[in-house]
Amino acid sequence: MATTIDEISYKISDDVSTSVVPADQIDKTFRSTCIDLISATLGGKILAFSDQWFAEASNLLTPTAPISQPGKMVFTGAWYDGWETRRHNQEPFDWVVIRLGVASGTVEGIEVDTAFFTGNYAPFISVEGCFSDDDDEVVSWQGTRGGWQTIVGIRECGPSQRFSWKLDQPTKKQYTHVRLNMYADGGIARFRLFGHAVPVFPADPNAALDLAAAQNGGVAVSCSDQHFGTKDNLLLPGRGKDMGDGWETARSRGKDHVDWTIVKLGAPGRIDKLVVDTAHFRGNFPQKVRLEAINTTSASPAADDAGWKEVVAPSKTKADLEHEFASADSDSVFTHIKLVMIPDGGVKRVRAFGRRAI
Repeated sequence: MATTIDEISYKISDDVSTSVVPADQIDKTFRSTCIDLISATLGGKILAFSDQWFAEASNLLTPTAPISQPGKMVFTGAWYDGWETRRHNQEPFDWVVIRLGVASGTVEGIEVDTAFFTGNYAPFISVEGCFSDDDDEVVSWQGTRGGWQTIVGIRECGPSQRFSWKLDQPTKKQYTHVRLNMYADGGIARFRLFGHAVPVFPADPNAALDLAAAQNGGVAVSCSDQHFGTKDNLLLPGRGKDMGDGWETARSRGKDHVDWTIVKLGAPGRIDKLVVDTAHFRGNFPQKVRLEAINTTSASPAADDAGWKEVVAPSKTKADLEHEFASADSDSVFTHIKLVMIPDGGVKRVRAFGRRAI
């Protein structure tokens, strides 16, 4: 087994320059400008792996933080919330092939979390990517060179920590699949691939689509609070499975309090209809919601920017319901929307259906 990078027999190009992101800066660095392109809730999928004897590879894509259950044993041994392979791997590395949850994407950085893996963590990792419309061909490469290209070269990891690297230059190439390599074996709790969706828009520019959806390039860039559930969940596909995959804020006590989230649309467009879904929020949905929109060159406009325009007046909401609202302005071009909860609570999804401005 390799104990240093120089001893690893599978050599990959390491001409991709990266910077280390401290664990306490990972969310701040990526979460307001990027999405996790391989999150299971976005549609990321494990296609193949070399081994998963102790813990399943699918755990890598779980959006929530890893957990520990000391003393819990299963047929294969101790239970871990992550991906763990057998000892004594005779190949250069263990690997897992993942298809992105979007049509394709560009990459800005990665996170590898070895939480709770102490004597069995992965000593080194690397990440490779490809662009292909043929899952079977990609899987056939398994642990060989195949058509993979380096995204992040071989990097050292340690026990029970979050590790992250930001590419000094985001990739210009688009990827549909990635392979996480673990040298030579061991365990990893979570893997995140931070970047930007490159959607395949309809050929007809007048075709209606959800301009806010993460799969169409939407990004939740800022919010007032996300104590119980993160703002990024608002843009995921489907209606989710419980309150845990929505946006929920802390209870407020002050008069005239509101909470808000700002979403950068995947493309500038004219908004015809907005949807606010309170699925699974039954005793904690907001009393009212308001929606505003803005056209700006700023990637993350301030919540109090004078350019915000009300497109849905304050409107009563109900529990566990998709609320549809016609936009008060379907002619102007907007780049961002702002969802305002009055006074606080939880919302599962927000949609902005409209037409791209071309």
